[in-house]
Amino acid sequence: GPKAAFHPEELALPAAAALLRRPLKWMEDRRENFVAAVGERDQDWDMEVAFDGEGHLLALRGRLCHDHGSCTPYGVALAYNAGTNVIGPYVLPAYRLDINWCLTNFVPCAPTRGAGRPQGMYVMERLLDAIAAKLDLPRDEVRRRNMIQPSQMPYATPIKQRDGSTMTYDSGDYPECQRRALEAGGWSDFPARQAAARKQGRYLGIGLANYVEGTGRGPFESAGLSIGGSGKIVVTTGASAQGQGTKTMLAQLVGDVLGTRPEDIDVVAGDTTGTAMGFGAFASRQTVTAGNAVHLAAVAVREKAIKAAAEMLEASADDLELKDGAVQVKGVPEMRKTLAHIAHAIGGVPGFALPNGITPGLAASIDFPAPALTYCNGSHICEVEADPETGAVRLLNYVVVHDSGRIINPMIVDGQVIGAVAHGIGATLYEWMRYDDQGQPQTVTYGDYLLPSTDTVPRIEIVHMESPSPLNPLGVKGAAESGTIATPAAIVSAIEDALRPFGVRICDLPLTPDRLHSLILATR
Repeated sequence: GPKAAFHPEELALPAAAALLRRPLKWMEDRRENFVAAVGERDQDWDMEVAFDGEGHLLALRGRLCHDHGSCTPYGVALAYNAGTNVIGPYVLPAYRLDINWCLTNFVPCAPTRGAGRPQGMYVMERLLDAIAAKLDLPRDEVRRRNMIQPSQMPYATPIKQRDGSTMTYDSGDYPECQRRALEAGGWSDFPARQAAARKQGRYLGIGLANYVEGTGRGPFESAGLSIGGSGKIVVTTGASAQGQGTKTMLAQLVGDVLGTRPEDIDVVAGDTTGTAMGFGAFASRQTVTAGNAVHLAAVAVREKAIKAAAEMLEASADDLELKDGAVQVKGVPEMRKTLAHIAHAIGGVPGFALPNGITPGLAASIDFPAPALTYCNGSHICEVEADPETGAVRLLNYVVVHDSGRIINPMIVDGQVIGAVAHGIGATLYEWMRYDDQGQPQTVTYGDYLLPSTDTVPRIEIVHMESPSPLNPLGVKGAAESGTIATPAAIVSAIEDALRPFGVRICDLPLTPDRLHSLILATR
């Protein structure tokens, strides 16, 4: 969570540098980071669910205790995210949750990837598994019976947003998403593989989990686009690039509109010299907010270029098209004006009168206010092997069917989903900040705090669906956190399935080998 919170050193260091009038460097060691940097995940839930004989949800109620740590810069946001994310892609007629925020002597609480949503989704998915077991119904069938249907979109949930508006899912086909995941994950064939493995003394299991995530949080993002007389295209935005592929995505959007190569576009992100206002990279928002701002700026520049070229070529604007960085007469490619030529002309050339309604300069600035959250969704299938003698778990296969609306760059989305799943694997099986009874941290090195690695993260197969959002011109939704949200529930569902002969029920995370082994021993 350190990305999304402010730490005192970030203010003290530049203040000291200004006071001393010399460059300073501060180095934090790993132990200092563990005992002082913010984090998030600790919650305790106590829930009751009512359902009918066919497995349909009737009501859900319970209590959530959220560990704030010693303080929090985010108020109620994380517990709110967890509580509102419980309903996921399902119809829930009645829901009550009492939330207690607990101040403790642990590190301050701030968002980690998923920001409360993995916990909420874990609760619902575990309850659905319990319903399936109680009624002796297939786990996938119980989920299917409770899913919101595509014909119900946009779907107004019973949940209120923090501003008082209704949380409304904008688009998606949740049953089809699950169906594709079951098919890609070999769900129907798994019982035969499981039975064959049991004869060899191996315990295989398969798990399923679905999720919905609100993305593209506002209030807005700004963008500017300008083309100089040299033809150089410069894009400025308040969005920040931290490895998510933001600049690549924005350049691609501009190239699609202006008919230019992305490599010919210079994107300046997160620089207040070019864009005074910006809100940063969080809440899976950059493509929705900055992407649409840049897209609309490019559209405005394209329209301006075509209008100016119509004057130069003595043609109707309706007869012109923008192709390969030039405006040309349709079907007559030799009658053309490059964007560089147009930019030079309307930048101020003696003897050239600007067309009516066109201001000097081939440029545009746009603020895009997000009208509401866009909701991506997905389904995860996980196959595991569990060792009842040691509590060790090995992930064999992992499938994600993901719907984030229109996809701008599939490779970037794949990278986001894979990284998020790996993060979810860590939260489920490895990563644990331990404290003793006096509240002293016991996790101060990476020897204590385990992480997933290349030999523990399986090959992750990704299947894309595209349900465009009606809430923005591009039809896009966010993607960055979604892979983390369903991972814990999918893995635990698979482990319980593998250890069904022992009757193991899992509640607590992370599920380290010693914890799982203790659960197995308790059943014997």
